[in-house]
Amino acid sequence: MTFGKGHHLHLVDGSAFIFRAYHALPPLTRKSDGLPIGAVSGFVNMLWKMIEDNRGPDAPTHAAVVFDKGSHTFRNDMYDLYKANRDAMPEDLRPQIPLTREATRAFNIACLEQEGFEADDIIATLACRARDAGGRVTIISSDKDLMQLVGDGVVMFDAMKNTTIDREGVEAKFGVGPERVVDVQALAGDSVDNVPGAPGIGIKTAALLINEYGSLDALLERAGEIKQPKRRQTLIEHAEQIRLSKRLVQLDCEMDLGYDLDTLDVRAPVADELLGFLSRMELRTITRRVADMLGADAPEASAAPAPAAAQGQAAETVPFPETYERVGDVAALERWIGRARAVGHVAVDTETTSLSEMRADLVGISLAVLPGEACYIPLRHRGVQSGDLFNSDDLAEGQIDFDEALALLRPMLEDPAILKIGQNMKYDAKILARHGIDVAPIDDTMLMSYAMHGGLHGHGMDVLSERYLGHVPIPIKPLLGSGKSAITFDRVPIEDAVRYAAEDADITLRLWHAFKPQLHRHRVTRVYETLERPLVPVLREMELAGVKVDRGTLSRMSGAFAQKMAGLEEEIRTLAGEDFKVSSPKQLGEILFDRLGLPGGKKGKTGAYGTGADILEDLATEHELPGKVLDWRQLSKLKSTYTDALQEHIHPETGRVHTSYSIAGAVTGRLASTDPNLQNIPIRSEEGRRIREAFVAEEGHCLVALDYSQIELRILAHVADIPELKTAFAEGIDIHSLTASEMFDVPLEEMTPEIRRQAKAINFGVIYGISGFGLARNLRIPRAEAQGFIDRYFERFPGIRDYMDETVRFAKENGHVETLFGRRINTPEIGAKGPQAGFARRAAINAPIQGTAADVIRRAMIRMPAAIEGMPARMLLQVHDELLFEVSKGAEAPLIAAARTVMEGAADPVVRLSVPLTVEAGTGENWAAAH
Repeated sequence: MTFGKGHHLHLVDGSAFIFRAYHALPPLTRKSDGLPIGAVSGFVNMLWKMIEDNRGPDAPTHAAVVFDKGSHTFRNDMYDLYKANRDAMPEDLRPQIPLTREATRAFNIACLEQEGFEADDIIATLACRARDAGGRVTIISSDKDLMQLVGDGVVMFDAMKNTTIDREGVEAKFGVGPERVVDVQALAGDSVDNVPGAPGIGIKTAALLINEYGSLDALLERAGEIKQPKRRQTLIEHAEQIRLSKRLVQLDCEMDLGYDLDTLDVRAPVADELLGFLSRMELRTITRRVADMLGADAPEASAAPAPAAAQGQAAETVPFPETYERVGDVAALERWIGRARAVGHVAVDTETTSLSEMRADLVGISLAVLPGEACYIPLRHRGVQSGDLFNSDDLAEGQIDFDEALALLRPMLEDPAILKIGQNMKYDAKILARHGIDVAPIDDTMLMSYAMHGGLHGHGMDVLSERYLGHVPIPIKPLLGSGKSAITFDRVPIEDAVRYAAEDADITLRLWHAFKPQLHRHRVTRVYETLERPLVPVLREMELAGVKVDRGTLSRMSGAFAQKMAGLEEEIRTLAGEDFKVSSPKQLGEILFDRLGLPGGKKGKTGAYGTGADILEDLATEHELPGKVLDWRQLSKLKSTYTDALQEHIHPETGRVHTSYSIAGAVTGRLASTDPNLQNIPIRSEEGRRIREAFVAEEGHCLVALDYSQIELRILAHVADIPELKTAFAEGIDIHSLTASEMFDVPLEEMTPEIRRQAKAINFGVIYGISGFGLARNLRIPRAEAQGFIDRYFERFPGIRDYMDETVRFAKENGHVETLFGRRINTPEIGAKGPQAGFARRAAINAPIQGTAADVIRRAMIRMPAAIEGMPARMLLQVHDELLFEVSKGAEAPLIAAARTVMEGAADPVVRLSVPLTVEAGTGENWAAAH
């Protein structure tokens, strides 16, 4: 048949399919010989889905899968640096490339590639020919370079997002129609393909220019008319580079292909050929699906279930079962324990009545040993019979005795030969520890994801399941309800609980199979094994220990804060000249901007002025009242967040406060503290320091605080190689006084507290990439003066600027930065434009420094239990760069000596810092006194 009107051509970007499959799916090897086939498996599944999804009336009449062939094309002859910065192909992907061509032919789909040309050029030529012949074209790809082809019967389809990209979609992406996409790309360039473009011009600016002047040629001809001097100069000086860039991004629609559209007609696959290929690849699941669809018998070799999961390899997708096993008697439980012993690993998940590990009751435990094979052991479900809810507190029928079940599970959960796998395993380990079970050894899928993908997305189970397994977990809300009618998990009917709880264990096990092999690929195995996983038992013990808090002290502080707030309110009203409610942002805004006439007032959608902290900090340099309001708000926050709220967090049985640490919270590796947050208690204000007086030692004990001295500045001196700072740290010179002396030409012996304070603010501000705007806020000085301080700082320490520029460059080229210990901190926003650009740049600069400091204290915490074993002491809290211990009186000195040795040597032997780490120690009856 001759291709023409009424025909529909599908063009699949095969190279994009391959790389999508390789990066999105876990590694998979052929069992018979170890050949990597993960990308082949994903590619085959994507092809099959495309066929399945296009069987309706709009099905293609013609189709082809198009690939790149070789790395050298006519564009490299034009510009030898084209795609020069692309990474080499991963070694385990290389042998899979020819197999994807074989797979395409096995599906009986035209497989196209041509030496010297990119797949995009073949797609462009075929699309243009089909359009000119009166047919329709769907390009299955999301590649922005192909968007210049959209229009006049040509659309794109993003198979990953299941969305069609038409003219409107292109305009939303580029700000211009498809016919002007190449003009915009020529101006903006492309860092991925190393297309130079015009320096300093991005997509948005390029679109504005093209829309204003009509075309790239017209823009370059009239560049001298542009009013902005820098932009005018850029376009004039780089005109030839921009024209070269256009030739690089313009697709070739006139290729000599050697075949025509008629040869691309859709043909049904030949069963023997397709099933034979799938069988040789040992892709059992899809082999069965294809055999069913084609009405053929699957090859005999594919009949057995894949054992890959049992071997610790990534297995093909096993469907999630409709039902899982309910374990209601001892014989069934013993059978599952036996299976765990036989496999050597088991996913474990607990169901409880609360998210608070110290107050939650254990309701049941779920186990999974293979994908799709999981169970739930109900232990304390109440008031449930025949699926109906009753108000009774009696235990539901069909549950193993609680103590008997735990006695049976304990040997398996503590067996060093059986790996226990969890998602946020610290929670489950704490729950079980409260029942005398020390779960070990463990693996944690949340921490694996965090080590690989920190900064890219969250690491909760639901997010990971949807992203990496393509499965939406059963939601908890329909089971528990909400509001006043909400119930706890022990009131959920057991049959509903089985499906929900066992699925959690199943998902966790599948994530483990997916993530474990990828740690090496992402080069974070050492990070996970030395910084993440071993921290779980350490934090478990710290959180179980808690810290004693004196309720009476907190109560007295609340009263004192209330009195001081009342005094500040009177001062604020006096400064305002009238009575108003200080806690009312609306009334405050009217005082500041209407009555006092301070600058910068902006009204929001409600008609009220903004009075956020950033606005007040700016205004504090203009008038005394905003600073007083900030002080009042600080006291109000301390009172509500700490002196009032901490009393509610005192555990009724232990009399202590038990915070919970999040290991995978901050992207830099810093721990986050919640319920309550003990890491945000201000240390620089007198009131913040007083709150620490309420944290006390048990009778006969005292508290010992050990704190790294200026660890982030020391790391900055090392990584930026600043001789003056390194010498000062080595000789024990006060670093803030030294900085002040260097910057302000003041001899050390003549240093004043005010000058030192300014230098200290700059020292710490620089680490966070502070701007003159931010420093002005911190010091409450004019912005010009603050910027002058920063400019002088970089003049005296130019190596710091070099470090910052190099870090940003690395982040833009690699999409991440790294700590000295290899922690990868992804920087997805580093290419952002507009207001986000500054934030992304500062975050990238700070991350290696703060992350390295976080890694150092993690290493110290992990080593600490062994160092203080046998001492009458325990580690209670970690707050940024500080560790807090409780120790029997009289044993302070040996504890300090042991802990200081660990902390000061924590970087060794992985990183040999060129500056010493020093630790300051203090003791006292309460936390404040220990400083």
